[in-house]
Amino acid sequence: MDSFRQRLKNDSLHLGTLISIASPEIAEIMADAGFDWLFIDIEHSPMDVMDAQRILQATEGRLAGIIRVPLNDEIWIKKSLDIGANGVRIPLVLTAEDACRAVRYCKYPPQGTRSIGVGRAHRYGATLQQTIDTANEETAVIIQVEHITAVDNIDAILAVEGIDAILVGPYDLSASMGLTGKVMDAQVQQAIERVRNACLQKKMPLGIFTASIEQAKGYVSQGFFLIAVSSDTLMLIDAAQRIVKNV
Repeated sequence: MDSFRQRLKNDSLHLGTLISIASPEIAEIMADAGFDWLFIDIEHSPMDVMDAQRILQATEGRLAGIIRVPLNDEIWIKKSLDIGANGVRIPLVLTAEDACRAVRYCKYPPQGTRSIGVGRAHRYGATLQQTIDTANEETAVIIQVEHITAVDNIDAILAVEGIDAILVGPYDLSASMGLTGKVMDAQVQQAIERVRNACLQKKMPLGIFTASIEQAKGYVSQGFFLIAVSSDTLMLIDAAQRIVKNV
């Protein structure tokens, strides 16, 4: 079976959702629902690396688990990959230098500087050499563009070898433009369009987070194929409120 990184090269929809509750059971429900990947958020949620590992264990072989690390940091990245994530999302990449550092942390030598440790990804040592030999080809490095500075530097970022996808973070992008939360503002949408055009020109897989089904459909029609729609908490809020309102 192709890795998630290899599947990203196909022009097909990869539909995911954000997980912020440390519950393997919720992750299993999302896998049963048919999502292709989980956006496991340890940047903004209270989850830690062990919580993320439990989610990966509950859904292994059923969908891809992509961890958003708290920052572009060697320790966070190697911990996330050593527990068996299919890839990582690196937040707040502003420059090509930031992107180079992210790729370097994700790749074993000679392509990078990822250190060798024994963890779940290596079946606790049973497949250590096999994992080392294949990890660089199978690990997805997803760069999050969520600041206007990154938009201004998008061509230089896209020139960095080893990036597998760009994912736009519209909410932080809006904040960086002084339009906090106003993701549908014309200026924010123009910035997203700049990223879209640059990625399409370079044939770089492109994604985005949205809380709206209709917005997600619109982005798919524009060439976004790595889509994270809603989250565990937003789905629970929506279902609970509809039940209370209608019953």
